[in-house]
Amino acid sequence: MLTVSDVSLSFGKRTLFKEVEATFLPGNCYGLIGANGAGKSTFLKILSGELEPNTGEVIVPKGERISVLKQDHFAFEEFQVLQTVIMGNDRLYSVMREKDAIYANPEATEEDYMRAGDLEHEFGELGGYNAESEAGDLLTGLGIPVEKHQLPMKELEADEKVRVLLAQALFGNPDILLMDEPTNHLDHKSIKWLEDFLYDFENVVIVVSHDRHFLDRVCTHIADIDYGKITMYTGNYSFWYQSSQLALQQTRDRNAKIEDKRKELEEFIRRFSANASKSRQASSRRKLLEKLTLDDIKPSTRKYPHILFQIDREVGNQVLTVENISLKGEEGEFFRNLSLHVGKDDKIAVVGENALAITRFFQVLAGEIKPDSGEVRWGQTTTQAYFPSDNSAYFDTDSNLVTWLRQFGTEDDESIYRGYLGQMLFSGEESQKPARVLSGGEKVRCMLCKMMLAKANVLLFDQPTAHLDLESITSLNDAMSSFKSALIFASYDHELVSTVANRIIEFTPNGMIDSFLDYDSYLESPEIAQRREKLYKGLPRAAF
Repeated sequence: MLTVSDVSLSFGKRTLFKEVEATFLPGNCYGLIGANGAGKSTFLKILSGELEPNTGEVIVPKGERISVLKQDHFAFEEFQVLQTVIMGNDRLYSVMREKDAIYANPEATEEDYMRAGDLEHEFGELGGYNAESEAGDLLTGLGIPVEKHQLPMKELEADEKVRVLLAQALFGNPDILLMDEPTNHLDHKSIKWLEDFLYDFENVVIVVSHDRHFLDRVCTHIADIDYGKITMYTGNYSFWYQSSQLALQQTRDRNAKIEDKRKELEEFIRRFSANASKSRQASSRRKLLEKLTLDDIKPSTRKYPHILFQIDREVGNQVLTVENISLKGEEGEFFRNLSLHVGKDDKIAVVGENALAITRFFQVLAGEIKPDSGEVRWGQTTTQAYFPSDNSAYFDTDSNLVTWLRQFGTEDDESIYRGYLGQMLFSGEESQKPARVLSGGEKVRCMLCKMMLAKANVLLFDQPTAHLDLESITSLNDAMSSFKSALIFASYDHELVSTVANRIIEFTPNGMIDSFLDYDSYLESPEIAQRREKLYKGLPRAAF
């Protein structure tokens, strides 16, 4: 159990938390949500003891262990992978090192060996004799093959290091598990494994995530940060969202009825207060009017951008033809003899383990690079707008955002560009920010501005939800779902893929699978599973 009592935290004049009270119980998974800047990550640091609040305390029962998903992927470079995972239990790792040092010391005394005996006993009580087996199972479940378990961390790829740190946080059955964006850099198979793990986890879990499907799968409660307070709701993210919207609408409707009643009473009083025969009724209604109160609707600090992709002209039947394209790079072969035809109603999700191959595919479609062989032909009626996975080159300028966006348009009226920026929450002084200083999420919103401005009839997205908050992801999801023309996109956001795509293309090391199914049907199809097994045969892991 974890108890938060009277916790407040301010930075200068800015108050993040004010007299917060909350209790987190074993067996529950709490999704910590809130607007950008509400303090989700900061609250996790308070819970872990990394950050001291100005007032109040975090109460952890004696003997209970808190485990935190670490964010520094390079902190364990010289340590072995398996060893790094076991380090997730500080006491166990300390005991293991001390006893191993005694056994390795040729000059150890009888007293040292007596100490080693005590350590062996504690080591057993802490589950040390099963530690390597448990750590290995966690690593394998998260996609780190057995042959890499003995390697030093510095020899792993960046996304593999993320998985090792996640295994480290999960190791040793912690009493309280704190995770900030645990699904980042995980493929769909690893996310599914983590969902199943947390579903069976019997202790306290508190998680911050922008993955709505993940929150729906694992959360039993939602802890909502707003106005410096935390309000607890039972249920997963979708239940919280639908309930909160319903409650807000009900309050508005109730207030509208109260306001109508108020006007009716005021009109009666105005008409009959001077009439002697009606004066008693008027007086009675005046007292009733005084008792009428409107429910206080305090608008949420959340802000949803308004994303709408309009098109200048309707696309024809011939959208895109890709014939036998192949591409290699220093990293190896990305794809070979790849062919497909895209129709005007296709909403294609491109999935697969090799994110770089997918990015190269989008770069080929967007004309940024040429394939080694083969041909890409766009239909004569098509215009394309492209969202790259790496947008840094677009923002290497000190121009303000109005000037930055203007370079991609043809209109002279500055108010048009200000309007687009305002839709994406850059209003007033925000629109005068230098492009160079934007955060990752702000850059994504600017790129979406650029795409809306283009009014293209074919949209290409390579990982558009990276760096976005839940509100922006929801708005983008709605915009992509309602787009009236063809689009091709890659995303790790399960909810986005499952609600937008009507066709799935998967890149595998031995070819491409092209299926006219929605995403959930694709994942559940026995036929697809058989095809995938053949294409991944002999390889260490699959894409899901």
